[in-house]
Amino acid sequence: MSTSTLFIGGSWVAASDGGTRDIHCPADGQLVGTVAEATAGDAERAVHAARTAFDAGEWAGTSALERGSFLLGVAARLRERKDDFARAETLDTGKRLVESEIDMDDIANCFEYFGKLAGQDSGRVVDAGSRTVVSRIEYEPVGVCSLIAPWNYPLLQAAWKIAPALAAGCSFVLKPSELTPHTSILMMEVLQELGLPAGVANLVLGDGKIVGPVLSGHPEVDLVSFTGGLETGKAIAASAAATVKKVALELGGKNPNIIFADADFDAALDNALNAAFVHSGQVCSAGARLVVEESIAEKFVAELVRRAEKIRLGGPFDPDAETGPLISAAHRDKVTAYVEKGIAEGARLRCGGAWGGGELEKGFYYLPTVLDQVKSGMSVVVDEAFGPVVTVETFNTEAEAIKIGNDTHYGLAGAVWSQDAGKAQRVARALRHGTIWINDFHPYLPQAEWGGFGQSGVGRELGPTGLAEYQEAKHVYQNIDPQVTGWFSDHAAAAEGK
Repeated sequence: MSTSTLFIGGSWVAASDGGTRDIHCPADGQLVGTVAEATAGDAERAVHAARTAFDAGEWAGTSALERGSFLLGVAARLRERKDDFARAETLDTGKRLVESEIDMDDIANCFEYFGKLAGQDSGRVVDAGSRTVVSRIEYEPVGVCSLIAPWNYPLLQAAWKIAPALAAGCSFVLKPSELTPHTSILMMEVLQELGLPAGVANLVLGDGKIVGPVLSGHPEVDLVSFTGGLETGKAIAASAAATVKKVALELGGKNPNIIFADADFDAALDNALNAAFVHSGQVCSAGARLVVEESIAEKFVAELVRRAEKIRLGGPFDPDAETGPLISAAHRDKVTAYVEKGIAEGARLRCGGAWGGGELEKGFYYLPTVLDQVKSGMSVVVDEAFGPVVTVETFNTEAEAIKIGNDTHYGLAGAVWSQDAGKAQRVARALRHGTIWINDFHPYLPQAEWGGFGQSGVGRELGPTGLAEYQEAKHVYQNIDPQVTGWFSDHAAAAEGK
């Protein structure tokens, strides 16, 4: 099997030291494939290839309409190869095939959105207050971009970066998680097949500790876009600061799902399960903090526990499975320790709190877990589990619900459930989170910005602002009737009588 899975300067190459990594499916441990493991030098070459391609200007100089047309072609090809991409994503992540298929549809929609948006952004004319001045704002590509994507939604999160970067005219180096590389490899194949100029798109696989510092600190990189953990995000921001690069960081969340007593009980309950346990809770916007009005809390939590205990775990191709494994043994150990610490601090375990047994022992399964009677300041309330764990807090007043919802250093997403439209709008307006759902949880739109307040990150993905992250604004001021200003006297001319 070839391990020429790095894509640098338009060519597929192996790691310079021959390093490889085996990829195993977290559902059952089967070998998915063997890929190259890049060195820091490989990352350097990828950055240089992107720089050379950008400076040559072939892609950056292409019209916005042509770039948009290319992205529409990517969307079409993704739809044609949906089955291939979905299967690859499922084998890498262990998530159910149906979930990967949904992701592929969303990815195609993302490329289609930015393909259509690309040709609409022609800058703007500024009124300079003079008929002899033409003043306009032009938007140019920021340059070379390092795009670092996570393992939970490998290609979706990458697409949120690749599509606007290409729409803007940038070149880039993509670094997916070392655990989930295969859909990124397929994406590079598509970009190559469709004729993207060599060096515009580059792919580096490998350990983030090895290649990450190159991608975030290299002086030839103009922007770093990272989705992942808070501590890694802080390190990337510090590295990028040395050369004052632009950074876009999406660093997770601790997201409140607020249920008022007047909510539609059945809909709120069903969505609370989805909010917490879809993809085994490995979702940055997971509704991991259930905040329930006291008067209905006992009944609501009892039903939540009853339903959570019935969730069927299974492999990606099991038609009866409702959710799958965690990404790795190390991550399962982290979730286990997280739950154990919460219990030690006084949280009450209502269900779960254990690994999946029986036929699930070959994979990294963890049972859906509910922790009740938690209090502000507990580690399970403050820290992100990134697993199938939901905590329960209660409130009695609207003001108290808002206070609890904002009691986090994150600020990515949250939800409000109430049939009182005015109350729902008041609470939504008061919550300090980048996305607020009212009587729903999890949907997003490629045309609507995504990102967080506080330590959930900086910048936005998707929407017009998501494109603007990859652009620089330039003011071009033209005087079409230049005149002598006379500000400084020409003393020599005056002395000669001129």
